Amino acid sequence: MAETGNVQAKIPIADGNNDDQAKDEQPSPQKKIRALVLSGFGGLKSVKIMERLEPTVGKEEVLIRVKASGMNFIDLMVRQGVINNLPKTPFVMGFECAGKVEAVGEEVTELQVGDSVAALTEYKAWAELTNVPAKFVYKLPTGMSFQDATALLMSFVIAQILLFDIGNIRKGQSVLVHSVGGGVGQAVAQLCKTVPDVIVIGTASRHKHESIKDSVTHVIDHDSDYVQEVKKYELSQDGVDLVLDCLCGDDTNKGYSLLKPLGRYVLYGTSNVVSGETKSFFTFAKSWWQVDKISPMRLFDENKSLTGFHLRHLLYQQGQDKYVRQVVNTVFELWSNGKIKPVIDSTWAFEDVSEAMQKLHDRKNIGKIILDPSMEPKSKQQANAGKDKETTDEKAVAGNRETEKVNKEYESSSSSSAK
Repeated sequence: MAETGNVQAKIPIADGNNDDQAKDEQPSPQKKIRALVLSGFGGLKSVKIMERLEPTVGKEEVLIRVKASGMNFIDLMVRQGVINNLPKTPFVMGFECAGKVEAVGEEVTELQVGDSVAALTEYKAWAELTNVPAKFVYKLPTGMSFQDATALLMSFVIAQILLFDIGNIRKGQSVLVHSVGGGVGQAVAQLCKTVPDVIVIGTASRHKHESIKDSVTHVIDHDSDYVQEVKKYELSQDGVDLVLDCLCGDDTNKGYSLLKPLGRYVLYGTSNVVSGETKSFFTFAKSWWQVDKISPMRLFDENKSLTGFHLRHLLYQQGQDKYVRQVVNTVFELWSNGKIKPVIDSTWAFEDVSEAMQKLHDRKNIGKIILDPSMEPKSKQQANAGKDKETTDEKAVAGNRETEKVNKEYESSSSSSAK
């Protein structure tokens, strides 16, 4: 009986007041955010703006209100499904962002709400709000904008590691860098200038040459026989000390052939596997089979080094977040001292992501492509511009009418005076 009495005591009496109280106590619906979601591997239309539940913050995480996100060539490869260990679709895309901290987990001590930060994310960066482990989040130096942070972070961290920790570039040496007009290529070009007398030879599409010629020592059309072009150039007739290759395929063989004794070749990307809008098994297989199989004995005989670098694997799979943080600090310090400056090609609204991706695919960008979740899409900007023009035209017409009226009054007054 005692148990029954206790149970009954917990049952509320059904009167009007309790109904109102029950309504008040109902949990409010969870908020939603906009995000760019890959709905399935394929073409441009597979990336869509979708509403997602607002993420919550874990005990070791930071919740970031995203102000800018970076677009990189790996995002195109993810969309096509040509890299390993991809998540199951649908998922939010993007690997880097910058913004304001909105919440911190109970075990996070180095960051607080309101901090301006940048983050290297394992996906989830192309969203209005994202939760990221604090060990992958970096507080911005004073005065650094969110767009500059996004343009700097991944590109300059990769370039810094390629040149100094792997490439061991030194005074008077020479570097061949592919896709020098892109985000990493422009970062390499700038960082090389922090070392005296380094020769930078870059390959790029011909339409970019005029825009980037001042950032390198010598620029070559990638579609030409660039091996012979490098050897024709008087400062690299014997080859180069360092080759930085983001292409792979036959470019690997060409790059290795250009190395001087004690030269270093570094593969840090495989963008040659992307040819059309969707995945091509022929292109993928061709890029793989074109690469010569180089044995350690050959490296030994020729006094050359062949290595690779993959930032995401280093950070997320191999646990080198402390090392990467040191590199980020170095990059931010270089920026603070005016030694480097991010190169931003263009900024796009979420609604225009397909056009931005196409521009990157066509290699028409010079520097970084940025996504801004708060930016108005082109269609709305054009509509507003049209309205502004109409308003301006109306004001101009009204002004002309007022001027005509004043002129007539003046002419009438002058006539009366003359009489």
